[in-house]
Amino acid sequence: MKRVDFRIILGVLLVLGGLLGLLDKFGIFPASWKAADLFWGAITGAAGLFFLYTFTTEKNHWWAAIPAATLLGMSAASFLPESLSGWDGLAFMGGVSLGFWLIYATGRERWWAIIPAGVLLTLGLTSLASDIFGGVDTGGLFFIGIGLTFLLTAILPPAGRTWAYIPAAVLLVLGAVLGTPFAGVLDYVWIAGLFVGGAALIWQFLRKN
Repeated sequence: MKRVDFRIILGVLLVLGGLLGLLDKFGIFPASWKAADLFWGAITGAAGLFFLYTFTTEKNHWWAAIPAATLLGMSAASFLPESLSGWDGLAFMGGVSLGFWLIYATGRERWWAIIPAGVLLTLGLTSLASDIFGGVDTGGLFFIGIGLTFLLTAILPPAGRTWAYIPAAVLLVLGAVLGTPFAGVLDYVWIAGLFVGGAALIWQFLRKN
């Protein structure tokens, strides 16, 4: 990959920052947008594009997808007006999540990237839902999102991760129960689990003796 002179990048960013500040002084931008946010959004966006270029041109540099998506997510959040401030969490978390999805998409042997990708996307969606619906309990949505993440871990190629069906089933059931009149039943589930687990261990001991 041909190296780019850092002075050129820094110079362009400084000129861009000055231009944004000038436009802000003349009232070109809406009042809900601030020049500082746009400036830093431009910087993080440019840095994100640099890492994205590295990711797409160097096969061994798959790790570059993470800083690329993270910086681009930060840039997207910076460009959001105040009227969409509730979306900044999803823009950032969704950006980082996209980085892990890219890592998996370009190398199926890196299936582990599915888990942080799903978790981060779930956190972003939960944050957005909490902001939109106010005091609504989003615990059920969180568990469903993590459960779907493990379900994807189990069914997406390559095969051989049947263990992921277990946490997927447990988390999906918890997510479905939370927020319903049956949520109080969960207070007794862990107690029943202790009884069942203890009884199973005692039964195994008695069988062997």
